[in-house]
Amino acid sequence: MDRQMMKYLFIFRDQLPTTDAFWLMILFLVLATPLLVLLKRRKNRKSWRLPPGPKKLPIIGNLHQLGGDLTSRSLLKLSNKHGPLMFLQLGSIPTLVISSTDIAKEICKSHDIVFSGRPALYAAEKICYGCQDITFAPYGDYWREIRKISILELLSPKRVASFRSVREEEVSIAMDFIRKASATTKVPINITEMMFCVINDVICRSAFGRKFGHGGGTLRSILQVTTDMLAGAKTADIFPWMSWIHKFDGVDTKIEENVQELDSFYESVIDEHLEPQRPCPEFEDFVDVLLRLQNDPDQHILSSRDQIKALLTDMFSAGTDTSSSTLVWTMTELIKNPTVMKRAQEEVRSILGDKDMVEEIDLPKLNYLKSVVKETLRLHAPVPLLVPRETTDNCTINGYGIPAETRVIFNAKAIAMDSKFWDEPEEYRPERFMIKNIDFKGVQDFEMIPFGIGRRSCPAINFALVVIELVLANLLHQFDWEMPIGMIKEEIDMQEAPGITVHKKFPLFLVATAANVDRSA
Repeated sequence: MDRQMMKYLFIFRDQLPTTDAFWLMILFLVLATPLLVLLKRRKNRKSWRLPPGPKKLPIIGNLHQLGGDLTSRSLLKLSNKHGPLMFLQLGSIPTLVISSTDIAKEICKSHDIVFSGRPALYAAEKICYGCQDITFAPYGDYWREIRKISILELLSPKRVASFRSVREEEVSIAMDFIRKASATTKVPINITEMMFCVINDVICRSAFGRKFGHGGGTLRSILQVTTDMLAGAKTADIFPWMSWIHKFDGVDTKIEENVQELDSFYESVIDEHLEPQRPCPEFEDFVDVLLRLQNDPDQHILSSRDQIKALLTDMFSAGTDTSSSTLVWTMTELIKNPTVMKRAQEEVRSILGDKDMVEEIDLPKLNYLKSVVKETLRLHAPVPLLVPRETTDNCTINGYGIPAETRVIFNAKAIAMDSKFWDEPEEYRPERFMIKNIDFKGVQDFEMIPFGIGRRSCPAINFALVVIELVLANLLHQFDWEMPIGMIKEEIDMQEAPGITVHKKFPLFLVATAANVDRSA
Protein backbone atom coordinates (compact mmCIF):
# COMPACT_ATOMS: atom_id res chain seq x y z
CA MET A 1 0.00 0.00 0.00
CA ASP A 2 1.26 3.49 -0.83
CA ARG A 3 1.59 6.39 1.60
CA GLN A 4 -1.73 7.96 0.59
CA MET A 5 -3.64 4.77 1.35
CA MET A 6 -1.87 4.44 4.68
CA LYS A 7 -2.85 8.04 5.45
CA TYR A 8 -6.52 7.33 4.75
CA LEU A 9 -6.46 4.19 6.85
CA PHE A 10 -4.99 6.17 9.72
CA ILE A 11 -7.50 9.04 9.45
CA PHE A 12 -10.53 6.78 9.24
CA ARG A 13 -9.26 4.03 11.50
CA ASP A 14 -12.16 4.50 13.92
CA GLN A 15 -14.68 4.03 11.10
CA LEU A 16 -13.10 0.87 9.69
CA PRO A 17 -14.42 -2.61 10.43
CA THR A 18 -12.61 -4.26 13.31
CA THR A 19 -13.27 -7.87 12.35
CA ASP A 20 -10.38 -10.28 11.89
CA ALA A 21 -11.69 -11.04 8.40
CA PHE A 22 -11.29 -7.43 7.31
CA TRP A 23 -7.70 -7.18 8.46
CA LEU A 24 -6.89 -10.58 6.97
CA MET A 25 -8.15 -9.23 3.65
CA ILE A 26 -5.88 -6.19 3.98
CA LEU A 27 -2.90 -8.45 4.78
CA PHE A 28 -3.73 -10.65 1.80
CA LEU A 29 -3.75 -7.63 -0.53
CA VAL A 30 -0.38 -6.45 0.80
CA LEU A 31 1.23 -9.86 0.27
CA ALA A 32 -0.58 -10.81 -2.94
CA THR A 33 0.33 -7.71 -4.95
CA PRO A 34 4.07 -8.48 -5.30
CA LEU A 35 3.27 -12.15 -5.91
CA LEU A 36 1.00 -11.23 -8.82
CA VAL A 37 3.76 -9.04 -10.26
CA LEU A 38 6.20 -11.95 -10.04
CA LEU A 39 3.76 -14.31 -11.72
CA LYS A 40 3.19 -11.84 -14.54
CA ARG A 41 6.94 -11.50 -15.12
CA ARG A 42 7.37 -15.26 -15.03
CA LYS A 43 4.60 -15.67 -17.63
CA ASN A 44 6.30 -13.12 -19.90
CA ARG A 45 9.57 -15.07 -19.67
CA LYS A 46 8.09 -18.50 -20.42
CA SER A 47 8.73 -18.12 -24.13
CA TRP A 48 12.40 -17.36 -23.48
CA ARG A 49 15.08 -20.04 -23.58
CA LEU A 50 16.87 -18.79 -20.51
CA PRO A 51 20.42 -19.82 -19.54
CA PRO A 52 20.68 -22.77 -17.15
CA GLY A 53 20.53 -22.26 -13.41
CA PRO A 54 19.60 -23.97 -10.16
CA LYS A 55 15.99 -24.63 -9.22
CA LYS A 56 14.37 -21.81 -7.29
CA LEU A 57 11.80 -21.46 -4.55
CA PRO A 58 8.72 -19.24 -4.66
CA ILE A 59 9.24 -15.62 -3.61
CA ILE A 60 12.93 -15.91 -2.58
CA GLY A 61 14.11 -17.60 -5.79
CA ASN A 62 17.72 -18.75 -5.43
CA LEU A 63 18.67 -16.67 -2.40
CA HIS A 64 18.82 -19.72 -0.17
CA GLN A 65 21.55 -21.24 -2.37
CA LEU A 66 23.98 -18.40 -1.76
CA GLY A 67 24.57 -19.28 1.87
CA GLY A 68 23.14 -15.94 2.93
CA ASP A 69 25.94 -14.13 1.20
CA LEU A 70 26.35 -12.89 -2.33
CA THR A 71 30.07 -13.51 -2.77
CA SER A 72 32.22 -14.32 -5.77
CA ARG A 73 33.09 -17.71 -4.30
CA SER A 74 29.49 -18.79 -3.63
CA LEU A 75 28.51 -17.77 -7.16
CA LEU A 76 31.53 -19.58 -8.57
CA LYS A 77 30.41 -22.81 -6.90
CA LEU A 78 27.01 -22.52 -8.54
CA SER A 79 28.59 -21.61 -11.90
CA ASN A 80 30.85 -24.67 -11.77
CA LYS A 81 27.69 -26.76 -11.64
CA HIS A 82 25.37 -24.84 -13.97
CA GLY A 83 27.77 -23.16 -16.38
CA PRO A 84 29.60 -19.85 -16.88
CA LEU A 85 26.40 -18.21 -18.20
CA MET A 86 23.97 -18.78 -15.34
CA PHE A 87 20.47 -17.48 -14.65
CA LEU A 88 19.31 -16.90 -11.08
CA GLN A 89 16.23 -15.42 -9.48
CA LEU A 90 17.41 -13.33 -6.54
CA GLY A 91 14.19 -12.48 -4.78
CA SER A 92 12.19 -10.50 -7.33
CA ILE A 93 15.22 -9.80 -9.51
CA PRO A 94 16.10 -11.92 -12.59
CA THR A 95 19.88 -12.12 -12.55
CA LEU A 96 22.52 -13.24 -15.05
CA VAL A 97 25.95 -14.30 -13.76
CA ILE A 98 28.96 -14.30 -16.14
CA SER A 99 31.94 -16.35 -14.99
CA SER A 100 34.14 -16.97 -18.04
CA THR A 101 36.49 -15.02 -20.28
CA ASP A 102 34.82 -16.16 -23.51
CA ILE A 103 31.37 -14.94 -22.53
CA ALA A 104 32.71 -11.65 -21.15
CA LYS A 105 34.48 -11.11 -24.47
CA GLU A 106 31.36 -11.85 -26.52
CA ILE A 107 29.29 -9.46 -24.43
CA CYS A 108 31.83 -6.66 -24.70
CA LYS A 109 32.40 -7.10 -28.43
CA SER A 110 28.80 -7.69 -29.55
CA HIS A 111 26.40 -6.47 -26.86
CA ASP A 112 28.22 -3.79 -24.88
CA ILE A 113 25.47 -1.18 -25.16
CA VAL A 114 22.76 -3.64 -24.08
CA PHE A 115 24.85 -4.57 -21.03
CA SER A 116 25.70 -0.97 -20.08
CA GLY A 117 22.64 -0.25 -17.95
CA ARG A 118 22.67 0.16 -14.19
CA PRO A 119 19.98 -0.99 -11.77
CA ALA A 120 18.56 1.73 -9.51
CA LEU A 121 20.09 0.53 -6.24
CA TYR A 122 18.39 1.81 -3.12
CA ALA A 123 21.34 3.35 -1.24
CA ALA A 124 23.08 4.67 -4.36
CA GLU A 125 19.95 6.54 -5.41
CA LYS A 126 20.00 8.50 -2.15
CA ILE A 127 23.72 8.84 -1.47
CA CYS A 128 24.78 9.75 -5.03
CA TYR A 129 22.21 12.53 -5.40
CA GLY A 130 19.78 10.59 -7.57
CA CYS A 131 22.61 8.61 -9.24
CA GLN A 132 24.15 11.69 -10.87
CA ASP A 133 27.62 10.19 -10.52
CA ILE A 134 29.49 8.07 -13.09
CA THR A 135 29.30 4.71 -11.33
CA PHE A 136 25.56 4.46 -10.72
CA ALA A 137 24.07 6.77 -13.36
CA PRO A 138 21.78 4.94 -15.81
CA TYR A 139 23.14 4.50 -19.32
CA GLY A 140 22.17 7.39 -21.59
CA ASP A 141 23.07 10.88 -22.72
CA TYR A 142 23.72 12.23 -19.23
CA TRP A 143 26.04 9.36 -18.31
CA ARG A 144 27.96 9.68 -21.60
CA GLU A 145 28.51 13.40 -21.10
CA ILE A 146 29.48 13.18 -17.44
CA ARG A 147 31.92 10.33 -18.14
CA LYS A 148 33.42 12.33 -21.02
CA ILE A 149 33.93 15.31 -18.72
CA SER A 150 35.58 13.10 -16.10
CA ILE A 151 37.94 11.43 -18.55
CA LEU A 152 38.98 14.63 -20.31
CA GLU A 153 39.09 16.97 -17.32
CA LEU A 154 39.55 14.98 -14.10
CA LEU A 155 41.36 11.80 -15.08
CA SER A 156 43.27 12.64 -18.25
CA PRO A 157 46.99 11.76 -18.37
CA LYS A 158 47.80 15.47 -18.11
CA ARG A 159 45.59 15.92 -15.05
CA VAL A 160 46.94 12.79 -13.36
CA ALA A 161 50.50 13.99 -14.02
CA SER A 162 49.67 17.36 -12.43
CA PHE A 163 49.26 15.59 -9.08
CA ARG A 164 52.70 14.01 -9.21
CA SER A 165 54.16 16.24 -6.49
CA VAL A 166 51.19 15.43 -4.24
CA ARG A 167 51.72 11.70 -4.59
CA GLU A 168 55.47 11.88 -4.06
CA GLU A 169 55.13 14.13 -1.01
CA GLU A 170 52.53 11.92 0.66
CA VAL A 171 54.52 8.76 -0.06
CA SER A 172 57.64 10.43 1.35
CA ILE A 173 55.72 11.31 4.54
CA ALA A 174 54.60 7.69 4.89
CA MET A 175 58.14 6.38 4.38
CA ASP A 176 59.51 8.80 6.99
CA PHE A 177 56.91 7.57 9.46
CA ILE A 178 57.92 3.95 8.88
CA ARG A 179 61.59 4.81 9.18
CA LYS A 180 61.12 6.57 12.53
CA ALA A 181 58.81 3.87 13.86
CA SER A 182 61.27 1.11 13.01
CA ALA A 183 64.49 2.92 13.97
CA THR A 184 64.78 1.72 17.54
CA THR A 185 62.21 -1.00 17.98
CA LYS A 186 60.65 -3.95 16.21
CA VAL A 187 57.10 -2.87 16.93
CA PRO A 188 54.88 -4.14 14.09
CA ILE A 189 53.42 -1.53 11.75
CA ASN A 190 49.76 -1.65 10.83
CA ILE A 191 50.11 -1.83 7.05
CA THR A 192 46.34 -1.80 6.53
CA GLU A 193 45.95 1.48 8.40
CA MET A 194 48.99 3.07 6.78
CA MET A 195 47.90 2.22 3.23
CA PHE A 196 44.46 3.66 3.82
CA CYS A 197 45.93 6.86 5.24
CA VAL A 198 48.40 7.51 2.44
CA ILE A 199 45.85 6.84 -0.31
CA ASN A 200 43.20 8.92 1.45
CA ASP A 201 45.60 11.84 1.86
CA VAL A 202 46.57 11.70 -1.83
CA ILE A 203 42.92 11.74 -2.89
CA CYS A 204 42.01 14.51 -0.43
CA ARG A 205 44.71 16.78 -1.79
CA SER A 206 43.88 15.90 -5.40
CA ALA A 207 40.14 16.44 -4.94
CA PHE A 208 40.00 19.27 -2.39
CA GLY A 209 43.47 20.80 -2.46
CA ARG A 210 44.24 19.92 1.15
CA LYS A 211 44.08 17.21 3.78
CA PHE A 212 41.54 16.98 6.58
CA GLY A 213 43.62 15.45 9.35
CA HIS A 214 45.90 12.46 8.95
CA GLY A 215 44.12 9.82 6.90
CA GLY A 216 41.05 11.99 6.40
CA GLY A 217 40.07 12.85 9.97
CA THR A 218 36.31 13.34 10.35
CA LEU A 219 35.85 12.94 6.59
CA ARG A 220 37.21 9.43 6.88
CA SER A 221 34.50 8.32 9.29
CA ILE A 222 31.79 9.89 7.11
CA LEU A 223 33.08 8.16 4.00
CA GLN A 224 33.39 4.84 5.82
CA VAL A 225 29.66 4.94 6.50
CA THR A 226 29.06 5.96 2.87
CA THR A 227 31.01 2.95 1.64
CA ASP A 228 29.22 0.62 4.06
CA MET A 229 25.83 1.89 2.89
CA LEU A 230 26.72 1.44 -0.79
CA ALA A 231 28.08 -2.05 -0.15
CA GLY A 232 25.85 -5.05 -0.39
CA ALA A 233 22.23 -5.36 -1.44
CA LYS A 234 19.51 -3.82 0.69
CA THR A 235 16.16 -5.57 1.06
CA ALA A 236 14.69 -3.11 -1.47
CA ASP A 237 17.31 -4.17 -4.04
CA ILE A 238 16.09 -7.77 -3.86
CA PHE A 239 12.40 -7.12 -3.20
CA PRO A 240 11.61 -3.63 -4.57
CA TRP A 241 8.05 -3.85 -3.26
CA MET A 242 9.47 -4.03 0.27
CA SER A 243 11.31 -0.69 0.21
CA TRP A 244 9.00 0.48 3.01
CA ILE A 245 10.82 -1.80 5.43
CA HIS A 246 13.83 0.53 5.47
CA LYS A 247 11.78 3.12 7.31
CA PHE A 248 11.67 0.71 10.24
CA ASP A 249 14.96 -1.25 10.11
CA GLY A 250 17.24 1.77 10.52
CA VAL A 251 18.55 1.84 6.94
CA ASP A 252 16.76 5.05 5.94
CA THR A 253 17.81 6.80 9.14
CA LYS A 254 21.46 5.85 8.69
CA ILE A 255 21.47 6.86 5.01
CA GLU A 256 19.80 10.20 5.72
CA GLU A 257 22.27 11.01 8.49
CA ASN A 258 25.18 10.09 6.24
CA VAL A 259 23.86 12.16 3.33
CA GLN A 260 23.42 15.19 5.61
CA GLU A 261 26.99 14.89 6.96
CA LEU A 262 28.44 14.35 3.49
CA ASP A 263 26.41 17.19 2.00
CA SER A 264 27.45 19.58 4.77
CA PHE A 265 31.10 18.72 4.18
CA TYR A 266 30.81 19.26 0.42
CA GLU A 267 29.02 22.57 0.89
CA SER A 268 31.82 23.86 3.11
CA VAL A 269 34.50 22.72 0.65
CA ILE A 270 32.75 24.29 -2.35
CA ASP A 271 32.17 27.55 -0.45
CA GLU A 272 35.84 27.55 0.52
CA HIS A 273 36.84 27.22 -3.14
CA LEU A 274 34.53 30.09 -4.11
CA GLU A 275 35.88 32.41 -1.41
CA PRO A 276 37.27 35.53 -3.18
CA GLN A 277 40.13 35.81 -0.66
CA ARG A 278 41.23 32.22 -1.16
CA PRO A 279 45.00 32.06 -1.85
CA CYS A 280 45.97 31.09 -5.39
CA PRO A 281 46.20 27.27 -5.38
CA GLU A 282 49.31 25.40 -6.44
CA PHE A 283 47.26 23.41 -8.94
CA GLU A 284 43.65 22.88 -9.98
CA ASP A 285 42.09 20.24 -7.75
CA PHE A 286 38.92 18.36 -8.72
CA VAL A 287 36.62 20.92 -7.10
CA ASP A 288 38.36 23.76 -8.99
CA VAL A 289 37.95 21.91 -12.28
CA LEU A 290 34.28 21.09 -11.72
CA LEU A 291 33.42 24.65 -10.67
CA ARG A 292 35.22 26.01 -13.73
CA LEU A 293 33.29 23.65 -15.98
CA GLN A 294 30.03 24.56 -14.30
CA ASN A 295 30.63 28.20 -15.28
CA ASP A 296 31.55 27.30 -18.87
CA PRO A 297 28.70 28.52 -21.14
CA ASP A 298 29.62 25.91 -23.76
CA GLN A 299 28.70 22.96 -21.55
CA HIS A 300 25.16 22.31 -20.38
CA ILE A 301 25.39 19.06 -18.40
CA LEU A 302 27.23 20.04 -15.22
CA SER A 303 24.75 22.60 -13.89
CA SER A 304 24.25 21.92 -10.17
CA ARG A 305 26.24 21.48 -6.99
CA ASP A 306 24.61 18.09 -6.47
CA GLN A 307 26.30 16.81 -9.62
CA ILE A 308 29.66 17.99 -8.33
CA LYS A 309 29.02 16.31 -4.99
CA ALA A 310 27.99 13.06 -6.70
CA LEU A 311 31.22 12.98 -8.72
CA LEU A 312 33.32 13.67 -5.62
CA THR A 313 31.57 10.82 -3.80
CA ASP A 314 32.61 8.54 -6.65
CA MET A 315 36.25 9.52 -6.31
CA PHE A 316 36.35 8.67 -2.61
CA SER A 317 34.01 5.71 -2.27
CA ALA A 318 35.84 3.97 -5.12
CA GLY A 319 39.35 5.41 -5.08
CA THR A 320 40.49 5.10 -1.47
CA ASP A 321 39.00 1.69 -0.79
CA THR A 322 40.16 -0.09 -3.94
CA SER A 323 43.73 1.26 -4.02
CA SER A 324 44.44 0.71 -0.32
CA SER A 325 42.95 -2.79 -0.50
CA THR A 326 45.18 -3.67 -3.46
CA LEU A 327 48.30 -2.51 -1.61
CA VAL A 328 47.42 -4.53 1.50
CA TRP A 329 46.77 -7.69 -0.53
CA THR A 330 50.05 -7.14 -2.41
CA MET A 331 52.11 -6.87 0.77
CA THR A 332 50.27 -9.90 2.17
CA GLU A 333 51.13 -12.01 -0.88
CA LEU A 334 54.74 -10.81 -0.88
CA ILE A 335 55.30 -11.74 2.77
CA LYS A 336 53.79 -15.17 2.02
CA ASN A 337 56.01 -15.54 -1.04
CA PRO A 338 59.52 -14.41 0.00
CA THR A 339 61.08 -15.41 -3.32
CA VAL A 340 58.77 -13.01 -5.13
CA MET A 341 59.49 -10.32 -2.52
CA LYS A 342 63.22 -10.73 -2.97
CA ARG A 343 63.07 -10.51 -6.76
CA ALA A 344 60.90 -7.36 -6.62
CA GLN A 345 63.29 -5.74 -4.13
CA GLU A 346 66.34 -6.64 -6.19
CA GLU A 347 64.79 -5.08 -9.27
CA VAL A 348 63.86 -1.77 -7.69
CA ARG A 349 67.14 -1.46 -5.75
CA SER A 350 69.35 -2.27 -8.73
CA ILE A 351 67.52 0.19 -10.98
CA LEU A 352 67.37 3.01 -8.41
CA GLY A 353 71.08 2.91 -7.65
CA ASP A 354 71.97 5.64 -5.18
CA LYS A 355 68.57 7.35 -5.17
CA ASP A 356 66.91 7.52 -1.77
CA MET A 357 63.36 7.44 -3.06
CA VAL A 358 61.54 5.99 -6.03
CA GLU A 359 60.01 8.74 -8.14
CA GLU A 360 57.31 8.39 -10.75
CA ILE A 361 59.81 8.76 -13.58
CA ASP A 362 61.37 5.50 -12.36
CA LEU A 363 58.17 3.42 -12.51
CA PRO A 364 58.26 2.54 -16.26
CA LYS A 365 61.54 0.67 -15.64
CA LEU A 366 60.08 -1.61 -12.95
CA ASN A 367 58.64 -4.39 -15.08
CA TYR A 368 58.60 -7.08 -12.42
CA LEU A 369 56.97 -4.78 -9.89
CA LYS A 370 54.23 -4.07 -12.43
CA SER A 371 53.78 -7.83 -12.82
CA VAL A 372 53.42 -8.13 -9.04
CA VAL A 373 50.60 -5.57 -9.07
CA LYS A 374 48.89 -7.33 -11.98
CA GLU A 375 49.05 -10.69 -10.22
CA THR A 376 47.52 -9.16 -7.10
CA LEU A 377 44.71 -7.65 -9.16
CA ARG A 378 44.14 -11.05 -10.75
CA LEU A 379 43.88 -12.97 -7.48
CA HIS A 380 42.36 -10.14 -5.42
CA ALA A 381 40.21 -8.02 -7.71
CA PRO A 382 39.21 -5.03 -5.54
CA VAL A 383 35.55 -5.41 -6.55
CA PRO A 384 35.32 -9.13 -7.41
CA LEU A 385 31.68 -8.95 -8.57
CA LEU A 386 32.14 -5.51 -10.16
CA VAL A 387 29.23 -3.07 -9.88
CA PRO A 388 25.97 -4.74 -11.01
CA ARG A 389 24.67 -3.91 -14.46
CA GLU A 390 21.26 -4.20 -16.07
CA THR A 391 20.33 -5.09 -19.65
CA THR A 392 18.68 -2.23 -21.53
CA ASP A 393 17.10 -4.43 -24.19
CA ASN A 394 16.47 -8.08 -25.12
CA CYS A 395 19.42 -9.94 -26.61
CA THR A 396 20.75 -13.44 -27.29
CA ILE A 397 23.98 -14.86 -25.85
CA ASN A 398 25.21 -18.33 -26.84
CA GLY A 399 21.71 -19.17 -28.06
CA TYR A 400 20.04 -18.15 -24.80
CA GLY A 401 17.55 -15.31 -24.56
CA ILE A 402 18.35 -12.54 -22.10
CA PRO A 403 15.35 -10.32 -21.32
CA ALA A 404 15.62 -6.57 -20.86
CA GLU A 405 15.90 -5.35 -17.25
CA THR A 406 17.87 -8.41 -16.21
CA ARG A 407 20.44 -7.65 -13.53
CA VAL A 408 23.94 -8.69 -14.62
CA ILE A 409 26.82 -9.77 -12.40
CA PHE A 410 30.31 -10.17 -13.85
CA ASN A 411 32.24 -12.47 -11.53
CA ALA A 412 35.69 -10.95 -12.07
CA LYS A 413 37.17 -13.32 -9.48
CA ALA A 414 35.95 -16.38 -11.39
CA ILE A 415 37.06 -15.00 -14.76
CA ALA A 416 40.59 -14.40 -13.46
CA MET A 417 40.72 -18.01 -12.21
CA ASP A 418 39.60 -19.56 -15.52
CA SER A 419 41.93 -22.57 -15.96
CA LYS A 420 41.40 -22.39 -19.73
CA PHE A 421 43.56 -19.26 -19.77
CA TRP A 422 45.59 -19.46 -16.56
CA ASP A 423 48.11 -22.14 -15.61
CA GLU A 424 47.76 -23.01 -11.89
CA PRO A 425 45.38 -20.09 -11.33
CA GLU A 426 45.39 -20.44 -7.52
CA GLU A 427 49.15 -19.79 -7.35
CA TYR A 428 50.62 -16.33 -6.85
CA ARG A 429 53.08 -16.11 -9.76
CA PRO A 430 53.87 -12.63 -11.10
CA GLU A 431 56.30 -14.22 -13.57
CA ARG A 432 53.34 -15.17 -15.76
CA PHE A 433 53.00 -11.50 -16.74
CA MET A 434 56.63 -11.23 -17.78
CA ILE A 435 55.86 -13.51 -20.74
CA LYS A 436 52.14 -12.82 -21.13
CA ASN A 437 51.31 -9.19 -21.77
CA ILE A 438 47.64 -8.71 -20.89
CA ASP A 439 45.71 -5.47 -21.16
CA PHE A 440 43.55 -5.64 -18.06
CA LYS A 441 41.57 -2.48 -18.81
CA GLY A 442 38.66 -4.55 -20.14
CA VAL A 443 38.87 -3.35 -23.73
CA GLN A 444 41.17 -5.72 -25.62
CA ASP A 445 41.82 -8.69 -23.34
CA PHE A 446 39.32 -10.30 -20.99
CA GLU A 447 41.32 -12.92 -19.07
CA MET A 448 41.18 -10.56 -16.07
CA ILE A 449 38.86 -7.57 -15.66
CA PRO A 450 39.58 -5.99 -12.24
CA PHE A 451 38.48 -2.58 -13.54
CA GLY A 452 35.40 -3.79 -15.41
CA ILE A 453 34.87 -4.08 -19.15
CA GLY A 454 33.61 -2.02 -22.05
CA ARG A 455 31.84 1.30 -21.72
CA ARG A 456 31.30 0.97 -17.99
CA SER A 457 34.87 0.12 -17.07
CA CYS A 458 36.51 2.26 -14.39
CA PRO A 459 37.79 5.57 -15.88
CA ALA A 460 40.27 6.09 -13.01
CA ILE A 461 42.64 3.22 -13.87
CA ASN A 462 45.67 5.42 -14.54
CA PHE A 463 45.07 7.50 -11.40
CA ALA A 464 44.91 4.35 -9.27
CA LEU A 465 47.82 2.43 -10.79
CA VAL A 466 50.40 5.17 -10.51
CA VAL A 467 49.89 5.68 -6.77
CA ILE A 468 49.75 1.92 -6.11
CA GLU A 469 53.02 1.36 -7.95
CA LEU A 470 54.71 4.37 -6.33
CA VAL A 471 53.80 3.31 -2.79
CA LEU A 472 54.77 -0.31 -3.38
CA ALA A 473 58.09 0.56 -5.05
CA ASN A 474 59.14 2.69 -2.08
CA LEU A 475 58.06 0.10 0.48
CA LEU A 476 60.27 -2.45 -1.26
CA HIS A 477 63.16 -0.08 -2.00
CA GLN A 478 63.56 1.45 1.43
CA PHE A 479 62.71 -1.41 3.79
CA ASP A 480 63.06 -5.10 4.43
CA TRP A 481 59.90 -6.73 5.75
CA GLU A 482 59.23 -9.65 8.04
CA MET A 483 56.49 -11.15 10.17
CA PRO A 484 56.09 -10.00 13.80
CA ILE A 485 58.13 -12.01 16.29
CA GLY A 486 56.54 -15.35 17.03
CA MET A 487 54.51 -15.49 13.80
CA ILE A 488 55.15 -17.43 10.62
CA LYS A 489 53.82 -16.73 7.15
CA GLU A 490 51.55 -19.77 7.26
CA GLU A 491 49.61 -18.07 10.06
CA ILE A 492 48.56 -15.09 7.94
CA ASP A 493 44.79 -15.06 7.76
CA MET A 494 43.59 -14.64 4.15
CA GLN A 495 39.89 -14.24 4.97
CA GLU A 496 38.02 -11.57 3.05
CA ALA A 497 35.76 -9.01 4.67
CA PRO A 498 32.32 -8.64 3.07
CA GLY A 499 31.62 -5.51 1.07
CA ILE A 500 31.56 -4.10 -2.45
CA THR A 501 35.36 -3.72 -2.11
CA VAL A 502 36.89 -6.87 -0.68
CA HIS A 503 39.44 -6.02 1.99
CA LYS A 504 41.57 -8.39 4.00
CA LYS A 505 39.35 -9.22 6.97
CA PHE A 506 42.04 -8.74 9.61
CA PRO A 507 44.67 -5.96 9.55
CA LEU A 508 48.12 -6.81 8.26
CA PHE A 509 50.96 -6.12 10.72
CA LEU A 510 54.56 -6.32 9.53
CA VAL A 511 57.96 -5.38 10.95
CA ALA A 512 60.09 -2.99 8.87
CA THR A 513 63.86 -2.64 8.88
CA ALA A 514 65.59 0.11 6.91
CA ALA A 515 67.25 -1.55 3.94
CA ASN A 516 71.02 -1.56 3.78
CA VAL A 517 71.23 -0.58 0.12
CA ASP A 518 74.65 -0.12 -1.43
CA ARG A 519 74.37 3.48 -2.70
CA SER A 520 77.66 3.21 -4.57
CA ALA A 521 76.37 0.47 -6.87
